[in-house]
Amino acid sequence: MRGVDPAWLPDGVFRPIGTRRTLIRGSGPLVDTVHTEVAGACARFGGRVDLDAGPGGAAYDLALELTGDGDGSEAFTCGRADGRTTVTASGGRGLLYGLFHVVRLGEAAFQGAYPPELFRPRVALRMLDHWDNVAVHPVMGQVERGYAGGSLFWQDGRARGDLERVRAYGRLLAACGINAVAVNNVNVHATEARLLTDRIGEVAEIAGALRPYGIRTHLSVTFAAPVVLGGLASADPLDAEVRAWWARAVAGVYAAIPDFGGFVVKADSEGQPGPFAYGRTHADGANMLAAALEPHGGTVHWRAFVYDHRQDWRDRTTDRARAAYDHFVPLDGEFADNAVLQIKHGPLDFQVREPVSPLIGAMPGTRLAVELQATQEYTGQQRHVCWLGPMWSEVLRFPVEQGSSVGELARGGLVAVSNVGDDPFWTGHPLAQANLYTFGRLAWQPDADPAAVLDEWIRLTFPDPPEPLTDGLHAVLDGSWRTYEKYTAPLGVGFMVQPGHHYGPSVDGYEYSPWGTYHFADRDGLGVDRSRATGTGYAGQYGKPWSEVYESTDTCPDELLLFFHHVSYGHMLHSGTTVIQHIYDTHFEGVEEVEAAREVWASLAGLVDPARHARVAELFEEQLRSAREWRDQINSYFFRKSGVPDAHGRRI
Repeated sequence: MRGVDPAWLPDGVFRPIGTRRTLIRGSGPLVDTVHTEVAGACARFGGRVDLDAGPGGAAYDLALELTGDGDGSEAFTCGRADGRTTVTASGGRGLLYGLFHVVRLGEAAFQGAYPPELFRPRVALRMLDHWDNVAVHPVMGQVERGYAGGSLFWQDGRARGDLERVRAYGRLLAACGINAVAVNNVNVHATEARLLTDRIGEVAEIAGALRPYGIRTHLSVTFAAPVVLGGLASADPLDAEVRAWWARAVAGVYAAIPDFGGFVVKADSEGQPGPFAYGRTHADGANMLAAALEPHGGTVHWRAFVYDHRQDWRDRTTDRARAAYDHFVPLDGEFADNAVLQIKHGPLDFQVREPVSPLIGAMPGTRLAVELQATQEYTGQQRHVCWLGPMWSEVLRFPVEQGSSVGELARGGLVAVSNVGDDPFWTGHPLAQANLYTFGRLAWQPDADPAAVLDEWIRLTFPDPPEPLTDGLHAVLDGSWRTYEKYTAPLGVGFMVQPGHHYGPSVDGYEYSPWGTYHFADRDGLGVDRSRATGTGYAGQYGKPWSEVYESTDTCPDELLLFFHHVSYGHMLHSGTTVIQHIYDTHFEGVEEVEAAREVWASLAGLVDPARHARVAELFEEQLRSAREWRDQINSYFFRKSGVPDAHGRRI
């Protein structure tokens, strides 16, 4: 598409297919997409593609064969024998994913011989939630927590007329394994609410652009829709009239979008309406919507981000981190089969470091989806390089319950808040594309090696990269999450950001606010006591061994110490340094690492296209400025609090 960065699907990655002769067997909409992709590659590079429902000849280098008659199955096999690479799938989605698997392999797909191997996603639903507003919101703008321009879907209060870019977006998502998209903000404003009813045709247009790449469309809805849209006096989930209204509304949605995926709901959270207003539970609310969706095969994703956002900072017994567990564990087993509880991966709010939410391992009778945040709200807002693959991998591999990992327990799906907008580079910062690609690949296989995924992204985005480029990109990206952590909030304490927009340092920005995001720094120490013995008891929400590990400062990991404990500035970490010296050292180190990464990027000027290189170089200047600001404010603040000088004599 002219004027838009091709991201991980530049023409060059299709050359190994486009120079060969390919046979495609089967029929159906997704097979048509496969044929379009291969035919386009052959037209560019001189190869040939044939459609043949009968036996193929030995002259074909690549065979893509649909063995079933549906689109649903996502599994495929890939093998090579007698000079032919063969991909087989029983469903159209599987064949499409098999094609992109060959694209990822490149020339290696056509070398030697290897037995057929079965590939299937470990997680059935792999979704992006767009926090896009149909109309520009006076506070949150076009995309809430969006750092890459306006919405791909909406413009001037309506769906974009030209959906070519939405189709191109669907193609990128299919190539990394994402199969679902929610197209509007979970904070549903008045304009977005109407998408459910009289404006469902606009959603259908978007669904039509995404459908050729196997992506189902979902919609965020307001729990109060029967009142806001239907003119009813109540939205009580146990009211028969309310339930009938939802059944009619859902039937209208499926009449317009037969393959509609379902709803995303934020209820009784940060001012959004919900079942509490009627004395009902979250299970009551979710099950009402699940009942309306069930006849059509739809799912409701009910977000567990529910907490008291009007707290008294002086009350140390109230703990926002406890909220999701306290609200939802008593409801385990009460949710319908097609109701999914969508849980943020940590107990607070997508911080650069926080523990895995204990709720993930505490509800064996409920389908759970785990929510990550690709948009970098608290990790540099796509002005800073911060590749999140290592963090997500740690989360997904974390052994929560009897050895089961987070990735294994996410039976209801893996979800990420999208980091995409109408910016020519899709994600604002060109290197933030790696986060979107990495999410898709880890959602497909949660235990995949993130470094191997990054290698894939590099090879696709920069076809045939010379070794200095590969090494340079790894040098810039590999440790960028930990670098960001070093120069921002230390040891898991979180936040310390400017209120509202959350960019840049403000140590006390939320300290005396009602939002429940405190660090409790005083002259003697800092951190939040979440132990069972003397604190909020949050550590006790974990099963063993984690409840015991987090309970004591002797066993709590350094990187989470201030999340779980209030300690003195002189407390000795397992690393052998004091808390206050760790704060000083890491903030200096973080800035130095940004300086080094900036120099590495500068050295790649001749190996990266000029526009991309210039954008990243400009953003590195902002990242370095911001990192220095973080260092100076954090170190100065804690020097004034503690009175302890830097052991190395640096000016703080």
